[in-house]
Amino acid sequence: MPDRIAFYSYAHVPWIKGNRQRGFKDSDLPTADVKREMYELGKQLLAEAGYVEIGMDHFALKTDSLYKAVEKKKLHRNFMGYTTSKTKVMIGLGVSAISDSWSGFAQNEKKIEDYYDRLDLNELPLYRGHILTEEDEKIRQHILNLMCKLETSWEDGNMIFPELPEVLNNLEEIEADGLIEIGVRSLNITEEGRPYVRNVCMAFDLLLQRNKPETQLFSMTV
Repeated sequence: MPDRIAFYSYAHVPWIKGNRQRGFKDSDLPTADVKREMYELGKQLLAEAGYVEIGMDHFALKTDSLYKAVEKKKLHRNFMGYTTSKTKVMIGLGVSAISDSWSGFAQNEKKIEDYYDRLDLNELPLYRGHILTEEDEKIRQHILNLMCKLETSWEDGNMIFPELPEVLNNLEEIEADGLIEIGVRSLNITEEGRPYVRNVCMAFDLLLQRNKPETQLFSMTV
């Protein structure tokens, strides 16, 4: 009986993982509908064992600190997943690790040889990074609110950004399906919408929307 469990589907990304995943054909993998059925069955079995869904793909016993953080609306999420600690600084050590300074983030070199070469030169072994703009910071807070509290609002004018009306328009179909509720200054994810938190968050990710590549980068959300 572990205190918490992460339960999510296999991510088929052969364009990233190369030959290690190319042995699978699309016909070998379950369809989106089957994956949904598998997830719902797993969710049911976890509930019967005493686990509560506390966020995207994460379940915890009611005695766990993550569950208590959900009750108090103090749950936080970083690159490692859900946490009860809301630190603004996270230092990633090792190959491909990601560090977050709150105003920016960076990923270490992804190859062990490059990582040690940079260290030998007495350099930070950084592969790439990003400094957050004011717009980035607002969008991050909306996404964190949705992932951790299943709700967000823009009652505070500091949470408004120019493309917000467009984001809400893009979510109208999801709202029509009863997965979210959009108010005058707020957005709530319904119980039925819990499995689609990622889809709602992706609508807020303007950087992703603006840089949609011709080739697929991510596995399917469902």
